[in-house]
Amino acid sequence: MKVTICGGGVIGASIAYFLSRRGVEVSVVERTGVANGASGKSGGFLALDWCDGSDLAPLARRSFELHGTLAESLGRDWGYRRVETLGVVASTRRDVSGYRKLPSPDWLADEAAVHGRLGTPASTAQIDPAAFTNAMMSAAIDGGATLIEGCVEGMAFSPGGNEVTGAIVDGATLWSDAVVIAMGPWSMLACQWLPLGPTHGLKGHSLVFDYAPSPESLFVELETDDGEISSPEINPRPDGTTYVCGLSGHDALPMDPADVVPEAGASEKLRRMTSHVSPELGASRVLTAQSCYRPVTADGLPQIGAVPGVAGAYVATGHSVWGMLNGPATGEAMAELITEGAAKTVNLAPFDPARLRL
Repeated sequence: MKVTICGGGVIGASIAYFLSRRGVEVSVVERTGVANGASGKSGGFLALDWCDGSDLAPLARRSFELHGTLAESLGRDWGYRRVETLGVVASTRRDVSGYRKLPSPDWLADEAAVHGRLGTPASTAQIDPAAFTNAMMSAAIDGGATLIEGCVEGMAFSPGGNEVTGAIVDGATLWSDAVVIAMGPWSMLACQWLPLGPTHGLKGHSLVFDYAPSPESLFVELETDDGEISSPEINPRPDGTTYVCGLSGHDALPMDPADVVPEAGASEKLRRMTSHVSPELGASRVLTAQSCYRPVTADGLPQIGAVPGVAGAYVATGHSVWGMLNGPATGEAMAELITEGAAKTVNLAPFDPARLRL
């Protein structure tokens, strides 16, 4: 069996890995580079139970388990570690000390208060997302998968048009028994070729600082002098860096992923926000200023499954902020679906792509 996966982010890499373990001949087509988008520029935060009460809960719980298993079994280092996660409130215009329920890490501003413990090492963890995605792709290649640099321009169909027979890559057909669309927000392009509901891109900015504080992950509610409320997230990493995100962007999704850049003034504003929470962190050297687009659907749930009415066509995208968490379980379930006709480890019914074509 030959399967072509369109997209080299965490979803595509995870599908490739689990298919390769089943002996499937896999080709991954990537235009700009493995983990070039959100899969390389996210926070890499993982949570066991933060999706409880939603349709995502079984997927998230299975994937959290898989992250631990993969970290033990693959023999590659992507900065996986269990962490304590704290909720923090900070303000430059009022005293928030009344919210303090727990001691603050010593690297936080005096004006910042820890109001609660959001997760423990039993329920929250972190990874370096680029390292994880590349490790999954490398493991897939070790299992026989092939990584192809190229641009997916369309699908090849059977004479009746109801079955995919391959993907058109840079003008040539890559013949396949099955094709998976896993291009993040650029999966929107596949709506030209397949009966899919849209996937949109939401832009966000992030900074990576040369700073190594204690390892707690922080979710912050920050009020500034002008009354603006923002929600920065801070993730110290084992490699001596600290990742900060939490500033949205407004630029439309460009056609080429290589054209994604921070908007004017965004990195400076995010650095000022950081300084309000931790002056030491905000004053440290910025190693990387970056932006990316998270893939989202109209109802907030991913599309994972067979494309309705077109045999051999599949899609896995729209994971929003939980793509890095849910990549492994998505890959496992998609491999089951493609090779056995049904996913067994996770029920994919809530993520049926047909629901978005109403």
